[in-house]
This record gives sequence, C-alpha cells and structure tokens, in this order.
Amino acid sequence: MTLVRMLPAIAALWMGLAGFVPQASAQTEPTPTTPAALTGTLAKVRDAGAVTIGYRESSIPFSFLSPRNEPIGYSIELCKALVEAMSDAVHKTLATKWVPVTAESRIDAVVSGQVDLECGSTTSNLERQKRVAFSPTIFVSGTKLLVRKDSPIRSFRDLGGRAVAVTSGTTNEKTMRDIAARFRIGMNLLASRDHAESFALVKSGKAEAFATDDVLLYGLIAQDRGGSGGESSYEVVGEFLSYDPYGVMYRKDDPQMTRVVNDTFHDLAEDGEIERQYKRWFLRKLPSGTALNLPMSPQLETIIQTMAVRSE
Repeated sequence: MTLVRMLPAIAALWMGLAGFVPQASAQTEPTPTTPAALTGTLAKVRDAGAVTIGYRESSIPFSFLSPRNEPIGYSIELCKALVEAMSDAVHKTLATKWVPVTAESRIDAVVSGQVDLECGSTTSNLERQKRVAFSPTIFVSGTKLLVRKDSPIRSFRDLGGRAVAVTSGTTNEKTMRDIAARFRIGMNLLASRDHAESFALVKSGKAEAFATDDVLLYGLIAQDRGGSGGESSYEVVGEFLSYDPYGVMYRKDDPQMTRVVNDTFHDLAEDGEIERQYKRWFLRKLPSGTALNLPMSPQLETIIQTMAVRSE
C-alpha cells in the first residue's frame, strides 16, 4: 500500500486517539475544593449555607456581649477570619449563625454538630483533644485567684475553710479540686454556670475568692470598673496554678477542616493580623471604657512567630 493510500487510515487512527485523551481527562479525580469532594465540616456548612459559631457571654476580652448584645472579642475576630476562609474553600459566601455556649456545654456543642466553631477562652489539653480538635494556640494563660483588696488571701494556701467560686466545666475547676486534694486544703468550691456568675459570688460575699484564668479575671475587673476610671475593689493574687493554652475548637478527624484552620492561622500570623487584634482587645479601650493594658507575653510572641512559618 502506498503512503498516499495509507493517509486516510492514519488520519482516522489519529482522530480516535485524540478523542480518547479528553475522555480520560474527564475522569480524573475531583479536587478537594469541588463540591463532590468536600467532607466533614466543609460539606456541612456548604449545604447549610452558614457557619454556626458558639460564643461565650462573659469571657472578656475573648468572647463576650457588646452593649448592643452582639458577640465581640479577640477570639470572635479570629473566627470571623476562619469563616471567610471556609467560604473560599467551599466557593460560596457563608452566613454566620451565633449560638451561646457555657464552659460546661461547649465541648458537647462541637461534638454534636450544634456549633461548627467554638470561639471563646477554651484551653487545649490532651484530655479535650480526645473529643475535639483545636486551632493553633491563640493565647496562653493560667489559673489565679481574684479577691477583694482587703482580703487576707494571698495564695491558694490561704483557702482552707473558705468558699471559692469556680466556673463549672473549666480546667480551673479541675485544677482547684486537684490542689485541694493534693495539699489537703478544705476549701468549699462553689460552681457557677459562667464567669459572670462566679464573679458575682465574690461581689455578694458568698465566696471569698474566684479561681479562673488570670486574663479573664483582669477582664472582669476592667468591665466592673467601667468607664469611671476609678480604683477597683478587686485584685488578682497568687502564683500560677495551671498552664492554659487557648485555641478555637472544631470537630476532630476532619483533615479538610484542619487544613483550612492551619492555613488561615498561618496567614493571620504572617500578615500580622493576630498581633493587630491582640493590641485592639488587650491594649486599647474595651466598650466599657477601660483597658486591660496587658502586653503580649514572650511565650505568645514566640508561638505566633512559629505559626507564621509555613509547614508542609
């Protein structure tokens, strides 16, 4: 057969092969950002069209209610950035729904799917990591005591026979129970629903001290002082009784969501947004008119610098 006579057959064979290539391409696996490939939390929020955020009502300055009854604070602003990143991941603008949670209800709310993110003042520890996942650390705190300035209490060693307020479901409650048992201190622990109620026990005289994270105590004192600028009747005393690194909670065993969370916090750290939000909520005036004036600790500075380094 001459070459001229072979040309139609060669052309037909070439067209067949050419048609085969797009067909194979069309059968490639979907990327993680396509709707068919979304799983876990990202699939849930895409279908719902919204991200549900659990917030605290009196975890100042992390997550609390403004005078207009709106959730505000350091953790809230970081979570708003997460919602934007989740919108990008699902290629859909997601609304935000707000659900109040307490120290006692917050973990169950995440596990059950009632909320997608918990944005408050939650300590990330090994026990909790068995049930939920945490973002990179956004703050480092520890348990201390709030007392009246005229109180003789200066340390946990002075708590024998005294009523001590704690917030139910917090690591601080466990810390104080462990200290009471280890040092055989007969303190009377009074558990309340939230930090505001615990503080109210001290203000009413029903408790002589309130044990929780030091930064939350400073926030309550600032809020109580309000815009008057006067001296507070309360102070924070004693040594640190625990180590409490805070993080944003979300459901565990969700690799797509973990990637979004870690990438978002890398970007926020690299861009300087975490530091800007820190200054806004810890160094400037709160809606109450007072400021915590709490500079960033060297520990947190190092954590944020490390967070800004991209890890693959």
